[in-house]
Amino acid sequence: MKTSTKIVGCSLFTLLSSCGAYFNQPVTVQKASYGEGTPATLSLKSLPPPKEQIVVGVYKFRDQTGQYKPSDNGSNFSTAVTQGSTSILIKALEDSNWFIPIERENLANLLQERNIIRSTRQEYLKDPNSKDQQLTPLLYAGVLLEGGIVSYDSNIITGGFGARYFGAGSSTSYRQDRVTVYLRLVSTQNGKILKTIYVSKTILSQSLDASLFRYVKFKRLLEVETGFTKNEPLQLAVTEAIEKAVEGLIVEGIQDNIWAANAPISTLTEVINEYNKEKEESESTLLYKRYFKERRAKFGINLDVGGSLIQGDYPSAVLKPALRAGMRYFIMPTFSINTSVNLFWMKNKNKFEDAHTSFDLNTEVLFLPYDRLTPFFYIGTGLGATSSYESPYFKIQSGAGVEYLATDNLGIRMLGEINFTQSDKIDNITSGIRDDNYWRFFISVNYYFPRKKYDEKAIKKHIKDLSIEATSNSTK
Repeated sequence: MKTSTKIVGCSLFTLLSSCGAYFNQPVTVQKASYGEGTPATLSLKSLPPPKEQIVVGVYKFRDQTGQYKPSDNGSNFSTAVTQGSTSILIKALEDSNWFIPIERENLANLLQERNIIRSTRQEYLKDPNSKDQQLTPLLYAGVLLEGGIVSYDSNIITGGFGARYFGAGSSTSYRQDRVTVYLRLVSTQNGKILKTIYVSKTILSQSLDASLFRYVKFKRLLEVETGFTKNEPLQLAVTEAIEKAVEGLIVEGIQDNIWAANAPISTLTEVINEYNKEKEESESTLLYKRYFKERRAKFGINLDVGGSLIQGDYPSAVLKPALRAGMRYFIMPTFSINTSVNLFWMKNKNKFEDAHTSFDLNTEVLFLPYDRLTPFFYIGTGLGATSSYESPYFKIQSGAGVEYLATDNLGIRMLGEINFTQSDKIDNITSGIRDDNYWRFFISVNYYFPRKKYDEKAIKKHIKDLSIEATSNSTK
């Protein structure tokens, strides 16, 4: 009974302490509120202002997937994604303050209403030639926005975990869906597609529950259940994807001189750099958040601290300190060549103790070069000698370990290696038929020299040239 009580207690504590949704259960009627923003909303509104707002038309931006909501109980004729994405796009265009959206989705209604106004004025105005009878002309769009929601993939990742013991236990499960949006900019003068933006957004659903089912005494059954399910709103996911697409459209339009921003060059350079960095990371990301990019630079240095252990003719080997300094050059992300200088001590209890140096040359293979945590293996050759450079010997070494990248420039390694020498005099005694060998173990700090991803001077020059060109065109 005590064991099961502890399990239930721990489960409930985890449930209640880590899940804020548990304390926000809708037990009362809630009043209407203004729509929530998304993380992309603030980013969209914080973009530099335009030199001149662009009149844009949106005829339709709708669900192009044709999918219906999945159902376990027969047919379901509700669509999987919202059918009001045109309204979401128009709101995003307004929030950006870069565009002047004009009504095109229900253009027939607008034209019919204007005809009613004209006929009414003709019938009731006393002077048929009055200027009040004329309507102001409709705005026409310089560009059109087309595209839509092109994909909705459900259950791209599902999983969970649970445990039960003696009638008490808890479990958790999750599911991830994904929605994809394409947005393209079309010139109304010649029909040219000026820009296309592609954005995806994942949608998370998760549940957590705990239960107890126990007979507490004869004919007395205790049953307790609690938990919650939390689903990310699909409408907010679609909104965030559309807002992100509009943001990308604005920044890439500045880069390609489609339009100009009213901001200092330093501000525009910072915005473009951040966008290019985020876009590069997105383009290097595989489906399940696996980054497919070169994290390490071509050249790096390392400093290692560890210990050495001799395997010779004497018994009772003692672990002694070892130091290493080296450099590494990557021929490709998975393959590198490294050299190192080593200073280490070896000892057998009451028999032998000496300091040694060695120069090593290794070839190394990284098994997961695009991940932060990767195992590696290396093999190479080297020359060793005592600290007084007496009795030099040739050796072959191989080792393995793991490396964790704290940043793209700093890696921490744990590794072990064995050194096969071609000498039986390492411990100053020749005995038996086998040569003396030794082990070394290290904790290593690796620094990879950063490479400049973006040339800020070139970007600033490009933006300055665009500003001069835009000023020249406006003057003409």
